[in-house]
Amino acid sequence: MREVLTSIEQEYRRYKKLAEGTFQQTTDTELVKVPSAEGNSIAMVVWHISGNLKSRFTDFLTSDGEKPWRDRESEFGTRTVTRAEMLAKWEDGWGVLFHTLSELDDGALGRAITIRGEEHSVLQALHRSLAHTTYHVGQIVFLAKSFRAKDWNSLTIPRGGIRR
Repeated sequence: MREVLTSIEQEYRRYKKLAEGTFQQTTDTELVKVPSAEGNSIAMVVWHISGNLKSRFTDFLTSDGEKPWRDRESEFGTRTVTRAEMLAKWEDGWGVLFHTLSELDDGALGRAITIRGEEHSVLQALHRSLAHTTYHVGQIVFLAKSFRAKDWNSLTIPRGGIRR
């Protein structure tokens, strides 16, 4: 049975699609633009999401979610990459996530896993990851919307789009 997992997977897919709609509206220059000295570019956030998903969901049930091969700090390094390179990195992390989710059923939700040595149920880990991912997708949308200004096309309900 996959009722809960299907719901979680659908939310991941919804936010993946939201980010991808953002990428389509963003110029190549805007993808790597760092808005301030302490800010992150869209590409940097993509590197972080991908690194996080790969680390958390590789050997999900059998090893700690923070892998020794992950270099989290480097994910936030300024980078000049092509759109194709960024999209390949993006798909890399999501591919690991969706492959792992496809192998789980709702019976696994109570199993214990570790992230940075701390024990979580699979359900807790999935909710933690989903919240983390959606937080960063929101950053991607915010950055792109600020870059595009009046040229931004809403990805959800636009202002004034709900009539009562």
